[in-house]
Amino acid sequence: MSRFIGPRLKVMRALGIDLPGLSRKTIEARPTPPGQHGNKASRKRRSDFGVKLLEKQKIRFNYGLTETQMRRLILDARKGKEPTGERLLQLLERRMDNVVFRAGFAPTVIAARQLVSHGHLMLNGKPANIPSIRLNVGDEISIKAKSKNIPMVVETIKQPALERPEWLAWEADKQLAKVAHLPAITDVPFPVDVQLVVEYYANRV
Repeated sequence: MSRFIGPRLKVMRALGIDLPGLSRKTIEARPTPPGQHGNKASRKRRSDFGVKLLEKQKIRFNYGLTETQMRRLILDARKGKEPTGERLLQLLERRMDNVVFRAGFAPTVIAARQLVSHGHLMLNGKPANIPSIRLNVGDEISIKAKSKNIPMVVETIKQPALERPEWLAWEADKQLAKVAHLPAITDVPFPVDVQLVVEYYANRV
């Protein structure tokens, strides 16, 4: 399945939740699902499969992943000593594109991925252009000197989409973010029942 490039607000309305990694907009003004039967759809009871699918889609769209990437992450999450769900969310939060977003260099994960792919970021003082790189404790990310005047970067650093998480140490004078410690399940910026996601993939990978 390819990466989603359609209307983001429509996706959030369908899922019934704001996803900060997908869009800075909110569904507050139009909380019902899209379509002429939106109000009826919002009252319809979901099946067990539908509930699990919903939780999985929250993660996939917020972090901008393809289904293939989700399956790989699930397999990686199963290898750790921690519960699979907790490790999955930790792996997602540690992706470089997400860290760039959470550090306040970009307004969404999608915009952060573009910054990374176009070579505007530095990882531990060296150029890095792979959005899926996983950062570890002590790793530092910063914007390249020639990229600091990009209007989107300037504006987002002044007013990040989300408050910078406690697991990222921010050095404002250097415009640098450092991974102080690994993120916890409570650091995910939207509500998700990750155990249902694990159950969704139980017989699919």
